This record gives sequence, C-alpha cells and structure tokens, in this order.
Amino acid sequence: MDYAQTYHIGNNQATRTKKTKAIVPTAQRVRPMDAKTQRCERGSKRQTQVSTCGNVANGFLRTSFLPKLQETETVQACTETAKMQKDFYKSLSLLAEHYNVEPMQTNQFDYPYNIALAITDMEEKLKQSVLNWQEISLVQDSKKTYFISEEKYNTGTTLYYIPIEPLYQMLHDHKRKRNAQLLVSVCSYLYHIADIPYFRQEDSYLYWMYEMHKEWVEQDDETDETQEYKLEFEKAEFIGDCIEQKIFNPMSLQVFGQRLDTFKSSDAFDHECWQIACNAFALFTQYPNASIFRNALMPEQDPDNDEDDNETIGMEKYISFISHTKGWLYENLAQSINNEFNEYAEMQEPTICKRFDTKGVTKNSLDFENRLFALLDDMCDLLYNYKTTRK
Repeated sequence: MDYAQTYHIGNNQATRTKKTKAIVPTAQRVRPMDAKTQRCERGSKRQTQVSTCGNVANGFLRTSFLPKLQETETVQACTETAKMQKDFYKSLSLLAEHYNVEPMQTNQFDYPYNIALAITDMEEKLKQSVLNWQEISLVQDSKKTYFISEEKYNTGTTLYYIPIEPLYQMLHDHKRKRNAQLLVSVCSYLYHIADIPYFRQEDSYLYWMYEMHKEWVEQDDETDETQEYKLEFEKAEFIGDCIEQKIFNPMSLQVFGQRLDTFKSSDAFDHECWQIACNAFALFTQYPNASIFRNALMPEQDPDNDEDDNETIGMEKYISFISHTKGWLYENLAQSINNEFNEYAEMQEPTICKRFDTKGVTKNSLDFENRLFALLDDMCDLLYNYKTTRK
C-alpha cells in the first residue's frame, strides 16, 4: 500500500466555529448565524534574535532575511535528495502556471531554505491573486513530492433562507403580478436545477424544524396565543404548498426566457427583479445541470474521533426555501437553529482540491458558486424587503 504524508503550509489548523449564547437579530439581507468562522492565525513563534555589532544602521536597511521555516516537518521529513527538490520545483511550476503567477527564483539558496522561501512567496501571491484560494499542502508519497491546492467558497456563517410568503403576496398584487411571475421562474430554476431544498419537502432540514415546533405548540398548555400560533403553522403550510406547486410546474422554467424578454421595467423595483432574473437565467444557460451541492466537500475528519460525522453543518441545513423570515414563528425557528449550530465545529462549504503532479490539472473553478450565492443573497434581500418597496 502506498502511504502519503501531507503537510499544510503555514500554521493552518482546523478552525472551530465560535460558540456564543446570544441570538443574532434578523438582518435585512440573508440571515447570519451566531458566530463567524475564525480565520487561520499566524504562528506565535518568531525568528531567533541576532545581536548586531558596530554601526549597522545603514547595513540593516540593505539586508533581506529569509523566512522562518513554518512547517519544519514539510522538508525535514523528506530525504534531502535531488529527486525530492526536482519534484518540488516541477510541481511548483505547474501550480504557478495554473494560477498565472510568477514564482520567485530560489534555486540559488541552500536546502531547505530554498523550499521554504518558494513556499512563502507562492502562498502570498496566491492570497493576493486567486479568488476563493484557501491553502496549499505539500504532499510526499513513496514516489514523488507535489502540491495540492484547496479553493473554498466562504459562506461567512450565513443562513441562505429564501422566504416565499412575500412571493405569494406579490402574486396577489395586481401591480406586481408580472414581477412575481418572473421571480417564480427564478425560484423554479433554484428548485429544479440548483437543487435548493424546500421546507415542505419531508426530507428537508427545515421541514423537520417546522414539525418539531408545531408539536411543541400542540403539546403545551393552552394560552391566549396558542390558537394564533397554530394559525401561523397552517398559513406557512398552505402558502408553502401553493408556491411549491407553481415552481414545481416545469412550465415555469420553460417560459423563463420568454418572461425575461417581454418584461418591461417602470421603476427601481422592476429593474431589481429583472436584474435578478437575468443573473439566474445566465446561470441556467451556462450551467444547465449544476447543483449547489456539486462541490460540497466534507471537511477533513479526525480518524481518532468517531463523532466527527456529527460535527459538521451540512449545506442543506443553511440553504433552503423558507416560509418567512419575520415574525414569531421565524424567531423561534432561528433560536433553535442557532442553538443547534453552536454545537458544531465546522461548516460544509463548496470546495475544490487540485493536485499538481501532472500536466492534466483540473480546470474546475468556483465561478458557479460565487454567482449562485450572490443570487441567493439578492433574492433574500428583495423578498425580505418587499413590503417596503411595493407601491
């Protein structure tokens, strides 16, 4: 069996989601969760201080220092051979070519600082020039040494919940009915192609959350508000089923382009609806079969921790259609969701890993995810603020 060793560049340790007690208020855009994912911190170790002798004020300014080897295991675990360095520079060249960056020439330095300097230089250049770049890892197996690069879309611990009750209200507003029909086509694309979960589907996360809260209301002692609470659930179910029938209808997707072409804007709200629909239709045309889960890579698990499967928030939990993001019902749902998510260590996010040991490096990117999450953001914003924008 061929075993490989992976060394992550820098002191990038697995980040854990910060746990808090307070519940965040509902935002006007997509709803953020309690905590934000912590960024990787730089190592606390510093270079050994070197005392100076004589008058060195000018000399110090002319001196350049080599970077401290952050991950000594990366090179010390590798046998100091010509083959190892040859593989390293070959992989580095492929990495630089793929991301269109110019690597620093370090061959003139002695081993292992030539490798340490090349890694530090490449890491800084990738940070500045590559959208979604996360980290690079240096891997050594029994045959060769090569880089693996990881690209990740950072969701920013955000709840991408698209409220459909405003869309239902829009459909029953004769001034905005054409807006609503256009947005129904957008939702149909998100439902059928992008594969956004719907809260009335029994296998969805929010369906279970709604059912759980409904049972709590039914089992609690009767109060003056009990009947009002039950009506909230009935309303959410009725409107949810009604809108699902419309976006489930394949005709809503088939006439998408026609609705877009014939739509005429007369005010800012019309233009906003049209722009969102244009962005959705462009994604539908360019990525006709792409699901939002296509690059949903699970975080690396600890083989010694049997409970790792339960420590990651799946994408299907924080991306979904929802009844509404205002009022008593949503506030209670949000509290339960925040409490549950605070028990998790990591989030599942769109991720691509690229291996640089051959010329055939994958050309995959997160362009689709970048545009789709922006679309979800805009849809949430538009529908959340519908009451304040309609005439």
